[in-house]
Amino acid sequence: MPSLGADMDAGTITKWLVRPGDQVHRGDIVAVVQTDKSDIEVEIFEDGIVRDLAVPEGVRVSVGTVLAHVASATDAAARVAPVVAAAPVTPAVAITPVIAVASVAPSVATNEHRVESPLVRRLAQRRGVDLAAVTGTGAAGIVTRADVEAAAPSSSRATVATRRSSSPYARRLAQQLGVDLDDVIGSGPAGSILERDVRGATPGPVASAPSATTATPEERQRSMQRAIGALMARSKREVPHYYLDTAIDLSAASRWLERTNLERSVADRLVMAALLFCATARAVARVPEMNGFFVDGEFSPSIAVNLGVAISQRGGGLIAPAIHDAESLSPEEMMARVTDLVRRARSGVLRSSELSDSTITVTNLGDLGVDRVFGVIYPPQVALVGFGRVHERPWASQGLLGVRPCVVATLSGDHRVSDGMRGARFLGEIERLLREPERL
Repeated sequence: MPSLGADMDAGTITKWLVRPGDQVHRGDIVAVVQTDKSDIEVEIFEDGIVRDLAVPEGVRVSVGTVLAHVASATDAAARVAPVVAAAPVTPAVAITPVIAVASVAPSVATNEHRVESPLVRRLAQRRGVDLAAVTGTGAAGIVTRADVEAAAPSSSRATVATRRSSSPYARRLAQQLGVDLDDVIGSGPAGSILERDVRGATPGPVASAPSATTATPEERQRSMQRAIGALMARSKREVPHYYLDTAIDLSAASRWLERTNLERSVADRLVMAALLFCATARAVARVPEMNGFFVDGEFSPSIAVNLGVAISQRGGGLIAPAIHDAESLSPEEMMARVTDLVRRARSGVLRSSELSDSTITVTNLGDLGVDRVFGVIYPPQVALVGFGRVHERPWASQGLLGVRPCVVATLSGDHRVSDGMRGARFLGEIERLLREPERL
């Protein structure tokens, strides 16, 4: 069970998307886990073959519990053990890998023992491809996703390209329940199809979820608030916060944004938040004391800037998934990533890596009319950046007084890692970058 944040100590497997004998690849979604905050799609970080599932669906287990074992991918014909549904044992360590990988003695693969993952089988079904007629290019002749895509008729690929937006979990659920997504009316952002839409269109009775996953939205909301409250209380007890703020002149950024948006369609226009996030990510890469984790009494700086973005959920509460390698993104790329992240966070289709990798968090409450926000650091991170609303204010420059668009940027820093001088330098970097938006 992965740790999806410092406020998570357990999770419930609501759905396995693989079974023993299935081939999996790094980045594949193998399970859906319910936490106090959201339903999260769990990725696998190794290539191989699933040997067994150690935790059945509907069971809540502690972070660090082994969920499944995966055999080495060196031999596609590795022996497969039956599913184990015994009560899981919580290990003594706090965090262990999501999936345990074991080496398996090689054996001779034959066509009769060829294994395709359910991901490949579902893809073949959607594309109208007969797997028996496909020559596999994977280990021991296994059919891969690339093989299916290559064998798919062009009409199938065109249909997929125009398919309405739906979450991966909604598509899997629709296939399991025999629901045609073309007949489903989506209730998500921009008409996207969510899990509740699929269940509402189910032609027959739907099996009820295990009792461990039947908490009402109100109960889950209370549980989320308790988890957030406990983490923030711990942060205020253990982390010696210091706070800084500075007003930033956004005249240059506003002019650049106006010129850029004149050349774009309405749907592709940028907002100021994209520039604020880009400037934060670039600045933190230059002040490494703000980027990383404080664990076991020591600071571990992070080379990559994984920018956690605080997002309010529709039912209440906050979640802060990560935008990976944010320091390398252009404003256009940042805008697209933030838009996608907000949409998926509010429809419950985040991935586990997006909730466990943030190295610094940024919160923007300007849309709610807040002038400035002094946040509480999200441990084990060591800094949090806040932005208020963009508003016009008197501004003196070179002896002249005028009115300019401004924003107040704030920093909550961990005094065990940095100090006011480093924090001031960090905010100064953000201001300098926003004065030269064309270089972002």
